[in-house]
Amino acid sequence: MTEREKMLAGQLYDCGDEELLTQWHRAKNLMRDYNLTDSADLKEKERILNELLGGRGRNLWITAPFYVDYGNNIYFGNNCEVNMNCTFLDDNIIRIGDNALIAPNVQIYTAFHPTNAIERFGEPKEDGSFAFCKTRTAPVTIGNDVWIGGGAILMPGVTIGDNVVIGAGSVVTRDIPSNTVACGNPCRVMRQN
Repeated sequence: MTEREKMLAGQLYDCGDEELLTQWHRAKNLMRDYNLTDSADLKEKERILNELLGGRGRNLWITAPFYVDYGNNIYFGNNCEVNMNCTFLDDNIIRIGDNALIAPNVQIYTAFHPTNAIERFGEPKEDGSFAFCKTRTAPVTIGNDVWIGGGAILMPGVTIGDNVVIGAGSVVTRDIPSNTVACGNPCRVMRQN
């Protein structure tokens, strides 16, 4: 099993793997190009997103700057908007449904590390340095007609149902059912929507 296959399966994997680093650097270069593209140059922005993302529907608007790990593990439905300064750590799949509104400074994480330092880094090398840290992942799924408020953080493995509003500044640590408004740290359902 390759390190990428382990990564997508949620198993402990090596972030310093050559294949993964090549994909990571490619994504960082595409992301840089996107973030530096003239705001009105929609054709170039579209070209870069087609190369960067795993898949997307119609009418995707991402306001720069936008940050990703690999890019190719991110999938958008139709009619989605991502506002400025969002970070998607797509070490596993991030799947976003139709009609999603993602406010500024939203962070979506699929990666996490072992809490034990030896499991995270392994034994030190002879020169005292460490290898890349070991990582695990869990996918994040966002349903249709969802609005994620500014500064919200979605943790690895969460699923947000359809027609959900996540309040600004919330930290989503568990699944949020459809047709609800949820907020807080940790994020909890406040009412039906």
